[in-house]
Amino acid sequence: MFDVAVFGSLFLTLFVIMDPPGITPIFLALTSGRPAKVQRRMAWQAVAVAFGVITIFGILGQQILAYLHVSVPALMIAGGLLLLLIALDLLTGKTDEPKQTKDVNVALVPLGMPLLAGPGAIVSVILAVQNADGAAAQVSVWAAIVAMHVVLWLTMRYSLLIIRVIKDGGVVLVTRLAGMMLSAIAVQQIINGITQVIQNA
Repeated sequence: MFDVAVFGSLFLTLFVIMDPPGITPIFLALTSGRPAKVQRRMAWQAVAVAFGVITIFGILGQQILAYLHVSVPALMIAGGLLLLLIALDLLTGKTDEPKQTKDVNVALVPLGMPLLAGPGAIVSVILAVQNADGAAAQVSVWAAIVAMHVVLWLTMRYSLLIIRVIKDGGVVLVTRLAGMMLSAIAVQQIINGITQVIQNA
C-alpha cells in the first residue's frame, strides 16, 4: 500500500520548490525581535497554514481555480508580486520598525502563503493527486506532503538557534540577504507566469 517512487518524486519536487534551507534566513528575518516562544509558535503556524492550503488545493484545486476563472500563470504572477512587496520591505529595513510588525502575524502571510504554499507547490500537488492511480499512489502522495511539512517545521524550529549565535548585527545582515533572495524568487515567479501566458496564447 505504498509507492516509493511516487513518494520520492513528489517529496523531491516539493523540497526543491519549498526549499527548507532557503526559507531559513527569510524566517529568521521576518521573526527577529520576537520572544523565542512566539517564534516557535510562528514556525508551527506557518507550516500549519501551508499544509492547510496545500491540502485544500490537493483535494479541490482544479475546481477552485475553474470556479474563480483563475489560470495557473495568473496565480504565479500574483504570488510573485506579493513576495516582491515583502522583499522590498526586508531590503529597505521597514521590518525593523516594531510598530509595523509586532502585531502582524507573518506566519500566515507571507510565510505560510505564498512563500511555502506558493503556486509552484500548489500546482505540483494538484498534478500529483490527479496522476496518482490507485490507493497506494494516493497514500504515497499524501505521505510525501506530510513528510515535507515535517521537514519544513524542523528546519524553521531549529533555525532559531542561529539567532543566538549571530546576535543583532547578524540578524540585520540575514534580513538584507533574505530580502535579496526573496526578490529574486519573486521576479523569477513573475517571469515564469508571464512565460506561460505567452506560451498559452
